[in-house]
Amino acid sequence: MTTQQAAQRSETFADLFNTICDSIELAIRGKREVIQHAVLALIAEGHVLLEDAPGVGKTSLAKALAASVDCTFGRVQFTPDLLPADVVGMTVWNRGSGLFDFRPGPIFCNIVLGDEINRASPKTQSALLEAMGERQVTVDTTTHKLASPFMVIATQNPIEHEGTYPLPESQLDRFLMKISVGYPARSAELDILDRHGSGDPLSEITAVVTAAELRAMTAAAQSVHMAPLLRGYIVDIAETTRRHPALTLGMSTRAAL
Repeated sequence: MTTQQAAQRSETFADLFNTICDSIELAIRGKREVIQHAVLALIAEGHVLLEDAPGVGKTSLAKALAASVDCTFGRVQFTPDLLPADVVGMTVWNRGSGLFDFRPGPIFCNIVLGDEINRASPKTQSALLEAMGERQVTVDTTTHKLASPFMVIATQNPIEHEGTYPLPESQLDRFLMKISVGYPARSAELDILDRHGSGDPLSEITAVVTAAELRAMTAAAQSVHMAPLLRGYIVDIAETTRRHPALTLGMSTRAAL
């Protein structure tokens, strides 16, 4: 690749990235940095845990991100009675064909919102482990590949603990980022109040990039050369966290990646 081609590729990447962020900002006001982090996680093929108080826009951020990309979107409202089959799907007997048919669950969408994930039982939470780590699910000994791109956006409220199940380290480690949305600045909150009653801001959002363009952005990000010194610096950070007395559990190799 020539220098000119690399420059054009970088410019295209930046334009698409800003286009996605601008689209999300139609619904999420005054949170540009939070939006950028969420979009970066999507491009990096990572998963995001949105943790904050109720009513700050966690679910709206996930919906706005999904609406800005021409991909399938699935939502799972996690509750104590939710079963793993409600997430990954199940096999059912087809009387007509005399065979078992697989009915996929919402996990087979490109972007999956797991709302209030810590309200589901550990058994149901574990249904996401294989999907988030290996981008596949196994149902009745049959392995099914998930869509590409694939991203899980989970939300949880850190204030309420009654009726919740803390996420285990094995699942937390599968999230690329944990983001706190936070309360908006005064000017942004005034803008939100001014727009209230004029319609749902999410309805204004339409897809601004295709799944193919998103996959191209991921490929472009993965093709960036990383100098050996930078790789060594990442490993130094990981090793330091594992030795630090103030940390119970340091970075995993997955975190370094």
